[in-house]
Order: sequence, then structure tokens, then C-alpha cells
Amino acid sequence: MRGRLRFGLMNLRRRATALTLLGLSLALVPGGPGIASAAPVPVSFARNASETGIELPRPAGRYAVGTQILHLSDLRRRDPWVPSAHRELMVSVHYPARAGRGTAAAYMTQEEARLLLEARGLADVVPAETVSGVRTHARVDVRPARGRFPMVMLSPGFAMPRSTLTTLANDLASRGYVVAAVDHAYESVGTAFPGGRVLTCLACERVATDRERARVAVVRAHDLSFVIDRLTALRASSGTFHGHSGSPFASMIDPRRIGVAGHSIGGAAAAAVMQRDPRVRAGVNLDGNFFAPLAGAGMEGRPFMMMGASATHGPAAPDSDWQDAWTRLDGWRRWLTVAGAEHFTFTDLPVLADRLGLSDPAAPLSGERSWQLTRDYTAAFFDTHLRGMARPLLNGPAADRPEVGFPRM
Repeated sequence: MRGRLRFGLMNLRRRATALTLLGLSLALVPGGPGIASAAPVPVSFARNASETGIELPRPAGRYAVGTQILHLSDLRRRDPWVPSAHRELMVSVHYPARAGRGTAAAYMTQEEARLLLEARGLADVVPAETVSGVRTHARVDVRPARGRFPMVMLSPGFAMPRSTLTTLANDLASRGYVVAAVDHAYESVGTAFPGGRVLTCLACERVATDRERARVAVVRAHDLSFVIDRLTALRASSGTFHGHSGSPFASMIDPRRIGVAGHSIGGAAAAAVMQRDPRVRAGVNLDGNFFAPLAGAGMEGRPFMMMGASATHGPAAPDSDWQDAWTRLDGWRRWLTVAGAEHFTFTDLPVLADRLGLSDPAAPLSGERSWQLTRDYTAAFFDTHLRGMARPLLNGPAADRPEVGFPRM
């Protein structure tokens, strides 16, 4: 149990935060080291939040944002958690769109939200509709903008649904990226699939060692390569896009400019796919250990950035493997630490907590500041390495962003 919990929280040592209280943390097992009880939020407050509505931060780019949800089946692979089934993925594609009307994209389904809350025993504290009803800034199936764009894939933390990276996905799409946020089957507390199926986190009960965590990253690396195959395919493949003659995004994506970013174990997957797939030109690890014995090797000079909480991923952090990975990175590289950050700083969760009035004194960064720093540095990295745009923000510490340190350059 201690191994599963340590993996879920990535060695978070501070007391339970408002994010945990929201029921949106990775911790699926109650109790254990570093987890304390938090004061309950009045049910009436959560219901009021549901009535008034919560909105994600507005994207900073010039494009409107479209989105489409795809169900992908890899008929060549068996699922590692359910060997009788083929590997399946749910992918939310966010893309630069033309301005116009369209149906607002849902944040997640109500059942997905219910399972997320139930995993923390808080289904009676924050209603599922509070979370599922979060307003995004994307529209469903709207016409794409003209042109070809770089693609960035996003992989979420272990047990976390892809929706918790929606703010980053929408912002990158508004800046001119096609963004594919991936849910890996049986690795989330709840992911809705076609046919009314909702798959839960079977992997959460089977992963306890670093070796097993490294295996998760490798499986996800194959998932991400498969997503590239399918989204850039001009012709249909069996079991791929039902109702399409090929990828509806193939004409939008420039296959020479593909990047990847991931949070927590998704960051390990970002490194793993770069080791295995030369099509991925640049990668970002957001606060995740690598777990692999030769982490950082095999990049072949391609750029990689690590951005994490200073308390857990600074050079002196005893449980981080970033120093080892750093020595093997052989291309452009950055190691950024964020003072006052927690493990979930780099996701939507601090923003949602702030919107609910659940800001946590143990996490000095506000939700808005957490989002701004994640957005600014991730966008600067991909602008530099996928679009060839000069971004001085990556050259070193900035006076207007004192929280961000550069312990290694």
C-alpha cells in the first residue's frame, strides 16, 4: 500500500491540500504517510458553486479552439491490464479553429466526475455536476483553422483523467498547436468509452515498484506512438476512426513537428516515447520521476525540459531521479524548479480549487499563478523547439517570475 500511495502522490510530504479535499488527487488509498485529514467543505457551498458555474482560465492565443473526442483501438496490441482485450485509448483533440458558433465542450462526464470524487470518499461533499459542469473554452467539431500546425501530445498522471490537463491543452491549441490529450485504458479512476462503458483504474492495484512504474511509462510510450500513427494517417486503418476515411486531422498536422508533455507518470512516458520514436522532436516532464534505469538516454540530441516542484525535484531532493536523468540528456535541456509548488501545480486542480474557494495555505502558489507559470514555460519550450521562435524566458531566471529557478542549464 505504501508503494502505491508513494507513486500516486510522487513523494508529496505536506499535509492534505484542498486539491485532495476536492477528491481530485491521485491518492486512491486513504491514510498513509504525508496524508492528513482536511477540514470538510460544507455541502451547501459546493452546491452553490455548481449553480454559479466554474470556468477554466481563458486561453492566451489568437485562435479559437475546437475539440473532438476520438476512440482509438490498437488491434495489434493486447491491453497489459486486461490481456483478453485490445489496447484502447480515448483522445481529446484540441485544435486551432475558425471563429464561430459551436457547442461548448464538456469538461468530463458526470460519471467520470462521480468516480473521481468517490475515489476520495467525497461524493457527498462536492457534487459530481460541480466538476463535470466546469466550463471550458473549446467548441465541439467546429471548423479547423487553415494551415498546418505542430502537434503536442499530453499524457496525464497515474490515475488521473486527461481532462485535468484541459487548460494547458486549450491554451496550446489557441497558440496554433494541435493537441492530443490521451486517456490510457484502466489507468484512470474513471474514463468513459463508447457503448456506455466506464473503465476504472485496474492498474492502481497492480503497480507498486519502480520497475512496474517504468513498465507503465513504456506502455504509454507505445500508446503515444500509436496516436501519432492514427492522427497523421491519410488512409483509414481497421478499428481506427469509425466513420472517417482517414484521420480528420492529418491535413492539419505537420508530422515533422511533434512534441509531447506529461504530468507525473505522463512525464516519464514523454521521455520513454522520445527514446523509442524519432518522430517526437521535443518533450516536457511536469513533476514526474522517470523510474527507468537509463532515464534521459536515447534522445539523440533532441530537446527536453523538466519542470517540477522545488521541494520534490530540486537537485537535493532525495527521492527524485532527475539528477541521474540530467546527466544523460544530450541535447538542449532545462531543469526548472517552482518554489511553493505542489505535485498538482502543473494541472487544472489548483485553478479548480481556487474557483471553489478551497485555496490551501500549505500551497503558497495560487491557482492562477500555478496556471500562468505552467502555461508560460511549456508554451515557450514548444514555441522554441517546434516553431523556431526565440523565447528568452528559457534563458534563465526572470524578475517577474521569481518562483522559477534554473538549478541546471
